[in-house]
Amino acid sequence: MTYSGHQRSIKKYAMQRMDDLKIRELVKSLDTTSAGDQEATWAQLRPLGVDVVPFLADAYDSTKKAQGRVALAFHAIRYARISQTAFELGIRALNDKAALVRYRACCICAYSLRADAIPHLKELLNRSDAKTAEDAAAAIDAIKRKNH
Repeated sequence: MTYSGHQRSIKKYAMQRMDDLKIRELVKSLDTTSAGDQEATWAQLRPLGVDVVPFLADAYDSTKKAQGRVALAFHAIRYARISQTAFELGIRALNDKAALVRYRACCICAYSLRADAIPHLKELLNRSDAKTAEDAAAAIDAIKRKNH
């Protein structure tokens, strides 16, 4: 079996073992300030691959802790080029009240390399938060240069 075939087998097994309710429960448990708990939870969700993204996006609005929203955005980054839902989560998170969530949202947009993110990122360039403006400018640059 090839490596990618092995990965597909693991993913299929993970999906069979975990129903949607269990996945939602695990994603909800990312809403914590404990990095250790988040890592343990992600270890269970990671085998789902891109199939976890809709669950991350669904949980975003109800996730209270900034650290939880950071985790949702962070774990969506790797799928930004292959998942419209991951990309849309990035666009939504650009307006989060927490700067670190906005940073991760900029990362999603940058990694996606999608030009349609640029108008959304440009809205952040005049924010009073200089770090967010810098992050948005860097994401725009990455998209324009196709360099992420």
